[in-house]
Amino acid sequence: MQALLFLVDTVIGFFCTLFLLRFMMQAMRVSFAGQIGSFVVALTNWAVKPLRRIIPGIGGFDWASLLAALALQLLLAIFLVAISGRDPGSDGGTLALMALWFALRSLLRLAIYILIGTLILQAVLSWINPYSPFAAPAHQLTRPLLDPIRRIVPLISGIDLSPLVAILLLQAALMFL
Repeated sequence: MQALLFLVDTVIGFFCTLFLLRFMMQAMRVSFAGQIGSFVVALTNWAVKPLRRIIPGIGGFDWASLLAALALQLLLAIFLVAISGRDPGSDGGTLALMALWFALRSLLRLAIYILIGTLILQAVLSWINPYSPFAAPAHQLTRPLLDPIRRIVPLISGIDLSPLVAILLLQAALMFL
């Protein structure tokens, strides 16, 4: 049973990450023309394209991608309730709210982990290969988070500490979730 749970959690986590990455890339105006963008689009079009017929993009946000990620997290929550052995008929309303809270919290945590991973990737690439095909999307994805911090935290001897501050703030946000 643990192997099945691991497999389901891994597959759903992978696709939720891709759906959230697609949502975040479009929200931050990251180009989909590169390797990362085409990879994300190729692996998420199967769900996003049909959902866009029902849910249009409003306000520059790809709501279909976000809904697909939420639906997968809800599916995982329902799966977890089903294998836990609890009788879903006993208190369906409470279980539905718990599943929704689990899904929303999981999506928020995953979005924070994506940002932390992108900040670390951006920092490492700035030292190793700043012209990597991953550098520009990472910079575009983290720029809205780092720009306000850069206004407050100055460069110290030419070193930008804003990614470190951002990671600390994101870790604190994870503690609340």
